[in-house]
Amino acid sequence: MSERYPGYDVLAKRDSQSWNAQTRAVIDERLALDPEAHRFFNDVEWVTLLAVCARIVPQPAERARPVPIAGLIDAKLFEKRGDGYRDARLPPAPAAWRRALEALDAESQAGYGVRFHELQPLNQDDLLRAMQEGKTHHPAWGDMPAKVFFTKRLLHDIVTAYYSHPTAWNEIGFGGPAAPRGYVRMDFDRRDPWEAAEVHPGHEAEARRDNARVG
Repeated sequence: MSERYPGYDVLAKRDSQSWNAQTRAVIDERLALDPEAHRFFNDVEWVTLLAVCARIVPQPAERARPVPIAGLIDAKLFEKRGDGYRDARLPPAPAAWRRALEALDAESQAGYGVRFHELQPLNQDDLLRAMQEGKTHHPAWGDMPAKVFFTKRLLHDIVTAYYSHPTAWNEIGFGGPAAPRGYVRMDFDRRDPWEAAEVHPGHEAEARRDNARVG
C-alpha cells in the first residue's frame, strides 16, 4: 500500500499544545482497547462481527496496530453510548446489531451450510451485497429491513469506528481533535504547520522531512 503521508505519526502531537489532557485521555483509551475483548457481544456474535468488519474495511496484514473496529463497536454498545438519533425503521442499536448478526449467520447456514465467519471472502461479500441490496429473506430478520440496517447502522458504525482511531488518522493525514489549538488555514490546498504533508511525485523526502517535524 502506498504511503500518502510518509513519516507522519499523529501520536507525535500527544504532549504538544495540539492536545489537552481530555483529548489525550480519550485517545489513550482507544489505544488501550484490547482487540480481542468483548463485553456486549457473546462469543458467537463476536466472530461474526469480526468477519463483517474485515470485509467492510480490510486492513493491511502488515499493519503493526490495526484499528480494533469490532472492539470499538462493542465498547460503544456496552457503555450505552448512542448517536442521539436513529432510523425509525430499525430497533435501537443493541437489538439491531444482535438481530443482524444472527440473521447473517442464518443466511449463511441456509445458503452454504456454515456460519458467516467460516465462508470464503468472496461468499462473505456476496452475502453482504445481498444485505445491502435488500435481497436477504431469512425469517431471522423479522421485521427489520436488512437494506436499512446495512446503510444506516452497519456502514455507519464500522466506518465511524475506523476513523475514530489514530491508525486511520495517520493513513489520511488527519491531526486528530482540534483541542485546544484548533485549525486556522481552512482554505483548499492550505495546511497548518502541524498538519501532515501529503507526498507528491518526486517529493517523498520533502514530505517525510516535514512530517517528522509535525507536533
